[in-house]
Amino acid sequence: MAAMTASGPTADFQRTTRDSYDAIAPAYAEFSRGVLAAKPLERGLLAVFAELAAAGGGGLPVADVGCGTGRVTAHLRELGLGIDVFGIDLSPQMLAVARQEHPGLRFEEGSMLALDLPDTSLGGLLAWYSTIHVPDEELPGVFAEFHRVLAPGAYVQLGFQVGDEPLRMTEALGHEVALVFHRRHPERMAELLRDSGLEVVSRVWRERETEGPFPERAPQGFVLARRPVVSGGCEDGDISATD
Repeated sequence: MAAMTASGPTADFQRTTRDSYDAIAPAYAEFSRGVLAAKPLERGLLAVFAELAAAGGGGLPVADVGCGTGRVTAHLRELGLGIDVFGIDLSPQMLAVARQEHPGLRFEEGSMLALDLPDTSLGGLLAWYSTIHVPDEELPGVFAEFHRVLAPGAYVQLGFQVGDEPLRMTEALGHEVALVFHRRHPERMAELLRDSGLEVVSRVWRERETEGPFPERAPQGFVLARRPVVSGGCEDGDISATD
């Protein structure tokens, strides 16, 4: 939470992202209805993540970090696997829509740069197209936070847009915005996750959809990782465990 009051570039990108989504929150909720219904691969990936969280999360809650209006948070709950899922987002207005549309779910305001959660307190973490606004220099810190809050054996699922150059948007849904969409390759995201101490399980690349109700500007990427299980005082994969 402290990062939200910091000065300099970190505060700037968070402030502009928050203000932009505050401006478009109701319109975004309407625009994004039906997205998951039109994306069978994404529904499958979310189902796998939810099943892994239910089986390996030790009954701990699952956080949808960057939950927006809560549609994916609600989807995870509706899968019926018994996971205790809640949402975190930077934008108060997006959260207001989420609480109105999904009153049975919990939503909290917060920043993924400094999650207001205890160490090893999550049984799973979803960052579904929410790291896309994080600048390259801040991403290692975000993944370090994900590692910190995940319990050993718990999974994190990322969704993001694939590419080499960021997209800068100044208008969206009839409103002025200042959004930067950072496009990254699955291999790079996997490398950064490993650097944070997480273990990469899978990488998926999907070509962009050019037809249908939600045409895309870029291919889509998905990476699943987990925090290694502690064994004998060391995490899986720690060379000292076999010394």
